[in-house]
Amino acid sequence: MSANDPIIAGEQQFTSGLYPKRPLAIVRGIGARLYDADGRAYIDCVGGQGAANLGHCHPAVVAAIQAQASTLLSCPEIFYNDQRAAYLAELAAALPFPARIFLCNSGAEAVEAGLKFARLLSGRRAIVATMRGFHGRTMGALSATWEPKYREPFAPLVPEFTHVPYGDSERLAEAVAETTAAVLLEPVQGEGGVRPAPAGYLAAARRICDEQGALLLVDEVQTGFARTGRLFAIEHSGVVPDVLILAKSIAAGLPMGAVAIHTRHGPLPGGAHGSTFGGNPLLCAAARAALRAYQEEDLPHQAEAKGAWLLERLRALPLPAVREVRGLGLLVGLELKSRVQPFLQALLERGVLALPAGPNVLRLLPPLVITYEELETVVASIADVLG
Repeated sequence: MSANDPIIAGEQQFTSGLYPKRPLAIVRGIGARLYDADGRAYIDCVGGQGAANLGHCHPAVVAAIQAQASTLLSCPEIFYNDQRAAYLAELAAALPFPARIFLCNSGAEAVEAGLKFARLLSGRRAIVATMRGFHGRTMGALSATWEPKYREPFAPLVPEFTHVPYGDSERLAEAVAETTAAVLLEPVQGEGGVRPAPAGYLAAARRICDEQGALLLVDEVQTGFARTGRLFAIEHSGVVPDVLILAKSIAAGLPMGAVAIHTRHGPLPGGAHGSTFGGNPLLCAAARAALRAYQEEDLPHQAEAKGAWLLERLRALPLPAVREVRGLGLLVGLELKSRVQPFLQALLERGVLALPAGPNVLRLLPPLVITYEELETVVASIADVLG
C-alpha cells in the first residue's frame, strides 16, 4: 500500500469535489523538487500554478515567516504597520512607474479591485477584455474571463463586458469608445495557451486607451515577479499601464495580491474598497523577503537565460505530436495536435509535473531556481513522451 493512499482517501471524503486531482499526495518541497508521501521526487513544472517562482521553502522567505509569526500575525489597514510600510515602499521602488498600491489576498481579488478602480476613476462602466483571456473566477473577474465553460454556469455575469481577439489592435480600436472605462490585457496569455503579445500590441493598446480616455489595466498575476525574464513583463515593451495587477508569486507561495495604480490618478477615495486580510504583516514579511531574493539572485536574468535555452532545446526536438513551441522566459507552452491530458499523466509517471493551458497545450511553469540539470531531465522526458 502506498503512503499516498490514506491521504488521498481522507481528502476525498471531505473535499468539495471542485478540483480534478492527480493521484499523488505532495507532502514536501525544496527548490524545484516536490516529494510525495512515499518519498518519490518530482521535478516541478507546475510551480504552484505560477505561485512558486522562488521554488519551495526558499530559506530567506522561511526565515522571514518564522520571525514575523512570533511577532504579529494580524493587523488590518485601519492601523499602520511596520512590515506593510516597508513592503509598500520596496515594491513601489521596484515598479517601472510611480504608483500607489492596494494589497489584497489573491489574483482574482486583485482583478476585482482593478475593475472597480477603473470604473471609479473613469466614471464609466464598459470593460473590454480579450478572447482566450483568463482573469479569475469571482463574478467580476469571471466576466472578463473568456472561456465559456467557466462563464456559462454562472450567467448572467456583470454587464458591460466585451471581448475582442487577442493581438488584433484594429479590433481593439473598434471596441474601445468614449463609454469604455478600461481595457484589460495579459502581456502573455497563460491559461489561454501561452501566447505572448505580438510586437507592438501593448503599445497600440496604450495609444487606443489614451485616445478614448480609457484606462489600461495589465494583468500580471502569472507573468509578474521575474517569470518572463523581467521583473514585470510590461518591461519588455516599455508600456506603462494605469493599473498593474499582481499576485501568485508576490509572496513566494503565500496568498497575496496587489494592485498598483499610477500616481497620475491620485489617491482613491477612502472607503471605496477594502480587505480584512490585505496587507497582513506575515504576508508582507514574506513578500519583502521574496522581492529581495528576486533582485539579489538576479532571477529575471535566470528566467530569461533558462527560458531561451529551454525553448531552443524543445524546438530542436523531433516531436511529431507538437504543432508549435512558444513562450517568454520560463513560461513555455507546447501546442499539441491532440488533447494534452494523457501526456500530463505520462510525464507524471516519469517524475515531471506539468500543467495544461487549454485542452491541447502543455504548459511548463517551473520555479525560476530550477537547475539546467533538472531542465535537461524535463526535456528528455518530453522527448520520450511526445517523440
